[in-house]
Amino acid sequence: MPIWDFIHTYGGQILGGTLVTCAQFLLASAVAVTVAMVAGLGKLSRNLAVRGAATVYIEIFRGTSLLVQLYWIFFVLPLFGITLEKFWAGFLSVGLNVGAYGAELVRGAIRSVPRGQWEAAYALSMSPARRMRRIILPQAVQLMLPPWGNLLIELLKGTALVSLISVADLMFQAKQINASTFLSAQSFGIALIVYYVLARAIVTPFMRWLERVMARRLGRA
Repeated sequence: MPIWDFIHTYGGQILGGTLVTCAQFLLASAVAVTVAMVAGLGKLSRNLAVRGAATVYIEIFRGTSLLVQLYWIFFVLPLFGITLEKFWAGFLSVGLNVGAYGAELVRGAIRSVPRGQWEAAYALSMSPARRMRRIILPQAVQLMLPPWGNLLIELLKGTALVSLISVADLMFQAKQINASTFLSAQSFGIALIVYYVLARAIVTPFMRWLERVMARRLGRA
Protein backbone atom coordinates (compact mmCIF):
# COMPACT_ATOMS: atom_id res chain seq x y z
CA MET A 1 0.00 0.00 0.00
CA PRO A 2 1.41 3.44 -0.93
CA ILE A 3 2.32 5.52 2.09
CA TRP A 4 -0.25 8.25 1.33
CA ASP A 5 -3.04 5.70 1.08
CA PHE A 6 -1.84 4.19 4.34
CA ILE A 7 -1.92 7.59 6.06
CA HIS A 8 -5.36 8.35 4.62
CA THR A 9 -6.72 5.04 5.91
CA TYR A 10 -5.06 4.85 9.31
CA GLY A 11 -4.17 8.49 9.99
CA GLY A 12 -7.00 8.96 12.48
CA GLN A 13 -5.94 5.90 14.46
CA ILE A 14 -2.31 7.05 14.49
CA LEU A 15 -3.32 10.56 15.53
CA GLY A 16 -5.37 9.18 18.41
CA GLY A 17 -2.42 7.10 19.57
CA THR A 18 -0.12 10.12 19.28
CA LEU A 19 -2.41 12.18 21.52
CA VAL A 20 -2.40 9.42 24.13
CA THR A 21 1.40 9.28 23.92
CA CYS A 22 1.58 13.05 24.46
CA ALA A 23 -0.72 12.79 27.47
CA GLN A 24 1.38 9.96 28.90
CA PHE A 25 4.54 12.00 28.33
CA LEU A 26 3.22 15.16 29.98
CA LEU A 27 1.82 13.37 33.02
CA ALA A 28 4.89 11.15 33.41
CA SER A 29 7.11 14.25 33.14
CA ALA A 30 5.15 15.96 35.90
CA VAL A 31 5.53 12.89 38.12
CA ALA A 32 9.24 12.55 37.29
CA VAL A 33 10.11 16.20 37.99
CA THR A 34 8.12 16.28 41.24
CA VAL A 35 9.51 13.01 42.56
CA ALA A 36 13.05 13.90 41.46
CA MET A 37 12.95 17.18 43.38
CA VAL A 38 11.57 15.53 46.52
CA ALA A 39 13.94 12.55 46.41
CA GLY A 40 16.95 14.65 45.40
CA LEU A 41 16.41 17.05 48.29
CA GLY A 42 15.59 14.12 50.55
CA LYS A 43 18.93 12.49 49.82
CA LEU A 44 20.64 15.68 51.00
CA SER A 45 18.59 15.82 54.20
CA ARG A 46 20.27 15.52 57.57
CA ASN A 47 17.31 13.47 58.76
CA LEU A 48 18.34 9.82 58.58
CA ALA A 49 14.81 8.52 57.93
CA VAL A 50 14.21 10.98 55.08
CA ARG A 51 17.59 10.32 53.54
CA GLY A 52 17.09 6.56 53.89
CA ALA A 53 13.65 6.62 52.24
CA ALA A 54 14.98 8.69 49.33
CA THR A 55 17.93 6.34 48.89
CA VAL A 56 15.73 3.22 48.92
CA TYR A 57 13.41 4.71 46.28
CA ILE A 58 16.29 5.80 44.03
CA GLU A 59 18.14 2.48 44.26
CA ILE A 60 15.05 0.34 43.63
CA PHE A 61 13.78 2.30 40.64
CA ARG A 62 17.24 2.79 39.10
CA GLY A 63 18.30 -0.79 39.73
CA THR A 64 15.32 -2.59 38.21
CA SER A 65 13.81 -2.67 34.74
CA LEU A 66 11.11 -0.18 33.77
CA LEU A 67 9.19 -3.05 32.18
CA VAL A 68 9.23 -5.03 35.43
CA GLN A 69 8.12 -1.94 37.36
CA LEU A 70 5.28 -1.42 34.90
CA TYR A 71 4.10 -5.01 35.35
CA TRP A 72 4.42 -4.77 39.12
CA ILE A 73 2.33 -1.61 39.33
CA PHE A 74 -0.36 -2.90 36.96
CA PHE A 75 -0.48 -6.63 37.72
CA VAL A 76 1.00 -7.14 41.21
CA LEU A 77 -0.27 -4.16 43.22
CA PRO A 78 -3.91 -5.35 42.82
CA LEU A 79 -2.92 -8.42 44.85
CA PHE A 80 -2.28 -6.02 47.75
CA GLY A 81 -5.55 -4.16 47.23
CA ILE A 82 -4.18 -1.31 45.11
CA THR A 83 -5.71 -1.29 41.63
CA LEU A 84 -4.81 1.36 39.09
CA GLU A 85 -6.47 1.93 35.73
CA LYS A 86 -4.04 1.11 32.93
CA PHE A 87 -3.64 4.74 31.82
CA TRP A 88 -2.62 5.75 35.36
CA ALA A 89 -0.38 2.74 35.80
CA GLY A 90 1.39 3.65 32.58
CA PHE A 91 2.46 7.22 33.29
CA LEU A 92 3.11 6.54 37.00
CA SER A 93 5.50 3.71 36.14
CA VAL A 94 7.44 5.78 33.62
CA GLY A 95 7.43 8.87 35.82
CA LEU A 96 8.65 7.04 38.93
CA ASN A 97 11.38 5.30 36.97
CA VAL A 98 12.73 8.45 35.34
CA GLY A 99 12.28 10.39 38.58
CA ALA A 100 14.84 8.13 40.25
CA TYR A 101 17.45 9.13 37.67
CA GLY A 102 16.35 12.75 37.91
CA ALA A 103 16.81 12.70 41.68
CA GLU A 104 20.53 12.13 41.20
CA LEU A 105 20.64 15.04 38.75
CA VAL A 106 18.96 17.25 41.36
CA ARG A 107 21.34 16.14 44.09
CA GLY A 108 24.39 16.61 41.89
CA ALA A 109 23.29 20.04 40.66
CA ILE A 110 22.65 21.31 44.19
CA ARG A 111 26.06 20.10 45.32
CA SER A 112 27.62 21.81 42.29
CA VAL A 113 26.49 25.28 43.35
CA PRO A 114 29.66 27.12 44.46
CA ARG A 115 30.29 27.04 48.17
CA GLY A 116 30.52 30.82 48.25
CA GLN A 117 26.81 31.04 47.34
CA TRP A 118 25.91 28.93 50.38
CA GLU A 119 28.10 31.04 52.63
CA ALA A 120 26.69 34.32 51.27
CA ALA A 121 23.13 33.15 51.89
CA TYR A 122 24.09 32.03 55.39
CA ALA A 123 25.70 35.41 56.06
CA LEU A 124 22.39 37.08 55.15
CA SER A 125 20.75 35.08 57.97
CA MET A 126 18.36 33.31 55.61
CA SER A 127 16.49 30.29 56.89
CA PRO A 128 17.53 26.97 55.29
CA ALA A 129 14.28 26.78 53.31
CA ARG A 130 14.54 30.35 52.02
CA ARG A 131 18.23 29.90 51.27
CA MET A 132 17.43 26.85 49.16
CA ARG A 133 14.47 28.49 47.41
CA ARG A 134 15.97 31.89 46.67
CA ILE A 135 19.69 31.24 46.19
CA ILE A 136 20.61 27.60 45.66
CA LEU A 137 17.78 26.05 43.66
CA PRO A 138 17.65 28.68 40.85
CA GLN A 139 21.35 28.11 40.17
CA ALA A 140 20.98 24.34 40.49
CA VAL A 141 18.07 24.32 38.05
CA GLN A 142 20.18 25.98 35.37
CA LEU A 143 22.89 23.35 35.90
CA MET A 144 20.48 20.43 35.68
CA LEU A 145 18.44 21.56 32.66
CA PRO A 146 20.74 20.18 29.91
CA PRO A 147 20.84 16.63 31.34
CA TRP A 148 17.12 16.85 32.09
CA GLY A 149 16.53 17.46 28.38
CA ASN A 150 18.15 14.13 27.58
CA LEU A 151 16.23 12.45 30.39
CA LEU A 152 12.89 13.71 29.11
CA ILE A 153 13.64 12.35 25.65
CA GLU A 154 14.35 8.98 27.26
CA LEU A 155 11.07 9.34 29.12
CA LEU A 156 9.22 9.98 25.86
CA LYS A 157 10.68 6.84 24.35
CA GLY A 158 9.94 4.91 27.53
CA THR A 159 6.23 5.66 27.20
CA ALA A 160 6.15 3.17 24.31
CA LEU A 161 6.23 0.38 26.91
CA VAL A 162 2.78 1.30 28.21
CA SER A 163 1.39 -0.36 25.08
CA LEU A 164 2.24 -3.67 26.77
CA ILE A 165 -0.57 -3.12 29.28
CA SER A 166 -2.94 -2.11 26.46
CA VAL A 167 -2.76 1.66 26.84
CA ALA A 168 -3.87 2.85 23.39
CA ASP A 169 -0.79 4.97 22.70
CA LEU A 170 1.08 5.39 19.43
CA MET A 171 2.98 2.11 19.72
CA PHE A 172 -0.18 0.20 20.63
CA GLN A 173 -1.94 1.56 17.56
CA ALA A 174 1.05 0.79 15.34
CA LYS A 175 1.05 -2.82 16.56
CA GLN A 176 -2.71 -3.10 16.03
CA ILE A 177 -2.43 -1.80 12.48
CA ASN A 178 0.49 -4.08 11.74
CA ALA A 179 -1.37 -7.11 13.12
CA SER A 180 -4.32 -6.51 10.81
CA THR A 181 -2.45 -5.41 7.67
CA PHE A 182 1.08 -6.88 8.00
CA LEU A 183 2.36 -3.53 6.70
CA SER A 184 5.26 -3.42 9.14
CA ALA A 185 7.34 -0.82 7.30
CA GLN A 186 4.50 1.68 7.14
CA SER A 187 3.16 1.02 10.65
CA PHE A 188 6.41 1.17 12.55
CA GLY A 189 8.06 3.59 10.14
CA ILE A 190 5.42 6.23 10.83
CA ALA A 191 5.65 5.52 14.58
CA LEU A 192 9.41 6.06 14.40
CA ILE A 193 8.97 9.37 12.58
CA VAL A 194 6.34 10.60 15.05
CA TYR A 195 8.53 9.81 18.06
CA TYR A 196 11.45 11.59 16.39
CA VAL A 197 9.36 14.67 15.60
CA LEU A 198 8.02 14.84 19.16
CA ALA A 199 11.54 14.65 20.57
CA ARG A 200 13.28 16.91 18.05
CA ALA A 201 10.60 19.50 17.37
CA ILE A 202 8.94 19.80 20.79
CA VAL A 203 11.00 18.49 23.72
CA THR A 204 14.43 19.72 22.60
CA PRO A 205 13.36 23.27 21.60
CA PHE A 206 11.35 23.62 24.82
CA MET A 207 14.29 22.64 27.00
CA ARG A 208 16.62 25.02 25.13
CA TRP A 209 14.11 27.83 25.60
CA LEU A 210 13.94 27.00 29.31
CA GLU A 211 17.73 27.14 29.54
CA ARG A 212 17.72 30.63 27.99
CA VAL A 213 14.99 31.79 30.37
CA MET A 214 16.92 30.57 33.41
CA ALA A 215 20.14 32.14 32.10
CA ARG A 216 18.39 35.51 31.75
CA ARG A 217 16.90 35.26 35.23
CA LEU A 218 20.36 34.64 36.66
CA GLY A 219 21.95 37.36 34.53
CA ARG A 220 24.06 34.89 32.57
CA ALA A 221 22.54 35.32 29.12
